[in-house]
Amino acid sequence: MSHCVQALEKNKEVRHNWQTQEALSLMTKPLNDLLFQAQSVHRKHFDANTVQLSTLLNIKQGGCPEDCAYCPQSVRYKTEVDAEAMLSLDKVKDAAEKARQEGATRFCMGAAWRSPKEKDFKVVLEMVREVKSLGMETCVTMGMLNNDQTSRLKQAGLDYYNHNLDCSESFYETIISTRDYSDRLETLASVRKAGINVCSGGIIGMGEGESDRAEMLCTLANLEKHPESVPINLLVKVKGTPLADMEDIDPFDMVRMIATARIMMPAAYVRLSAGRSGMNDEHQALCFMAGANSIFYGEELLTTDNPALEKDRLLFNRLGINALQ
Repeated sequence: MSHCVQALEKNKEVRHNWQTQEALSLMTKPLNDLLFQAQSVHRKHFDANTVQLSTLLNIKQGGCPEDCAYCPQSVRYKTEVDAEAMLSLDKVKDAAEKARQEGATRFCMGAAWRSPKEKDFKVVLEMVREVKSLGMETCVTMGMLNNDQTSRLKQAGLDYYNHNLDCSESFYETIISTRDYSDRLETLASVRKAGINVCSGGIIGMGEGESDRAEMLCTLANLEKHPESVPINLLVKVKGTPLADMEDIDPFDMVRMIATARIMMPAAYVRLSAGRSGMNDEHQALCFMAGANSIFYGEELLTTDNPALEKDRLLFNRLGINALQ
């Protein structure tokens, strides 16, 4: 097959007109058929045995005024996460250097803010410049942004901005009341306008239905341009939050979510994200088979545990997976 024909086939797969029922039908197919379709799409766009490694550092913990029902960093809930001052520039640079030496190609910095204040924003700009100087891709998540802020982040060298939708618009008010769904979409539009890559996904296991999951994926896939990175998170139940006692979901739900995201956004990096510490090796392997090709790599993911580095390396060796260089 010629390169031109292959390119045309790839372009046909990239759609922006998905309907919720269509996505739901896809998600609920017999698992073998869904995995086969996801694998077929994945192999047209990526090396099926390569996974991109990102490391996430919490640069400012706790004290967030939002009421996201899943989040232990909210001031509204009594959890074991205490508010702390922002990390120093030196600590961030040291953490980024360590992550680079351990194989991560992208360094993500998270701050628990509704939206950043100017004095804090200037510090984050400097952090972005420092991490960029190490030769790593840079990513930040710090709440809602305006056009001026996204423009300045672009000038500082930011590669990715993470701003998750969390769930469908229909289910959103069940989880968050302190900001609107449109606020999230406006921030994503501002990030895209500035020329920064979009990292946006959601969380499953918060009590949503299959149709809610399908609706959320449609919202992402129907953006003018697909997010370059789509993190799929499994709820990490934290004592003190409203979702602490949610029932566990079927492990195959995560596999189906990954596979559907892969088919609907074929050229995106689909990241197996929060909740990975609760998955056994076989569960993770199925997620990679379903099209996940990015993970957070390190000891901690914001305020929750992440599989140890050595355990990840052993799993990669067993599966014949290589880290993206």
